[in-house]
Amino acid sequence: MNDSYDAIVVGTGISGGWAAKELCEKGLKTLVLERGPMVQHPVDYPTANMDKWDFKGGDKITQEIRKRQPKQSRTNYVNTESTTHFFVDDNKHPYNEDKRFDWIRGYHVGGRSLLWGRQSYRMSDFDFEANAKDGIAVDWPIRYKDLAPWYSYVEKYVGISGEKLGLPQLPDSEFLPPMELNCAENELKDAVAKKFTDRVVTIGRVAHITEGTKPGLGRNSCQYRNRCRRGCPFGAYFSSNSSTLPAAEATGNMTLRPNSVVSEVLYDANSKKATGVRLIDAETKEVIEYKAKVVFLCASTVASTSILMQSTSDRFPNGMGNDSGELGHNMMDHHFRLGATATIEGHEDKYYTGRRPNGIYIPRFRNIGGATNRKDFIRGYGYQGGANRSDWTQIVNEMAYGEGLKEAVMKPGGWRIGMTAFGETLPYHENKMYLDPNKKDQWGLPTVTFDAEIKENEKIMRKDMMVQAAEMFDAAGFKDIQQYDKGYSMGLGIHEMGTARMGRDPKTSVLNKYNQLHSVSNVYVTDGSGMTSAGNTNPSLTYMALTARAVDHAFKELKKMNL
Repeated sequence: MNDSYDAIVVGTGISGGWAAKELCEKGLKTLVLERGPMVQHPVDYPTANMDKWDFKGGDKITQEIRKRQPKQSRTNYVNTESTTHFFVDDNKHPYNEDKRFDWIRGYHVGGRSLLWGRQSYRMSDFDFEANAKDGIAVDWPIRYKDLAPWYSYVEKYVGISGEKLGLPQLPDSEFLPPMELNCAENELKDAVAKKFTDRVVTIGRVAHITEGTKPGLGRNSCQYRNRCRRGCPFGAYFSSNSSTLPAAEATGNMTLRPNSVVSEVLYDANSKKATGVRLIDAETKEVIEYKAKVVFLCASTVASTSILMQSTSDRFPNGMGNDSGELGHNMMDHHFRLGATATIEGHEDKYYTGRRPNGIYIPRFRNIGGATNRKDFIRGYGYQGGANRSDWTQIVNEMAYGEGLKEAVMKPGGWRIGMTAFGETLPYHENKMYLDPNKKDQWGLPTVTFDAEIKENEKIMRKDMMVQAAEMFDAAGFKDIQQYDKGYSMGLGIHEMGTARMGRDPKTSVLNKYNQLHSVSNVYVTDGSGMTSAGNTNPSLTYMALTARAVDHAFKELKKMNL
């Protein structure tokens, strides 16, 4: 058994896949570790081509699923038979809640890159400068110009579909052709453009190929099936399984080891560097150590932070890299589950084809200067949503049988539209995760406890998020407008981040501007852990760009013999 490598990557999701690809393509012999089982593209997507009637329960959540996934099923994410196998068993992987926290997890090769919503947006200097301007938490150690070329680099490889807008608060990406708005969404777009000077309705920016191909295992254009969370046999949306991991494999430099639960990063006090990792084989429970010159933690925010917390030594009694005491603190997410709905009259002679795996997007228009600035809350939010025609199922109860039912099922219902706001959560020191050594998991490792909640700034923002959605629908002349707030607890946005934040000062942050631990130069953390503020846009594209940039830095430092 080879136990020594140039690099070790922990995790195979969005960040881990990118770290593996970049390290391997630079010629480094790389061990890639995943705590869950193998999922191979496209053969391990068992439900990808099944229809609702192929499932015993009609592809609805069953009582058996609820028993295995009681916490995740309460969120409505785990709500079908067709995807339940890609989410962990809550009973086998427990966690604790001082305050409710909805932790959505996929432990398998590819991680949540198989399950993500694929919405892909750049952050801007409104985000990177916000903490400094507002006097909140600590300043980002980078600015947009530092990340812009890396955004371009990953976008060209991934394939991002979208429309150029030229907005300073939402920089444009390297775009493939945008998906189309339907007629009702175009009506909203025209009305908003006419009635508001600070807002624009566009199609969502998504990691889907809409034209041509991209590198990977037969990655072709989107088929508009909207079965993305089951795994895409066409590789149309970006995942580690269809794209970055095959690229790493093709170099001959990757050793992929599934079922490997990393317990800690090993540290040598003499060299002041990490020497490798210790893991537990998930199947045999064997404890194994692997050595490497550089370690990339990409296991997702909570897992990577847990590994650092478990990596104790005389030098780091409170967790590796935790000189600042900030490890585990400043937990962020995006708060949402509120907005407005409406009905749209007209367009009864129109429909649409396919199942577009995307919707509309309305970029942030609050606190970006001038009249947009608010006195009651800082930061901002955007909207995601869409319009559709209701189907025949809504009238079955009224047309129970006979000729009326036959006529009704041949006609679609009316048009409805909805939009959900996604808002920024500030980095509060008291929002944290910590380990409970008295409650162990099946591998004898301490379980995670969450203690985080939104606070006054977010609560005030939420009122505006509902009102503005309704105002835009009213401006468009839509009917039956209803505001809604379904409630929110941390974790529901599935964007947990910030628990090993980047910063300029080792006394107040965990990572430097290259995602290195301030105090252990050959350990990089490039998943959501390093986020210094959350912004209000989906963060995965930023994780990819930060990872590619960090690998470039690590490779140059290795060549200089600095690591």
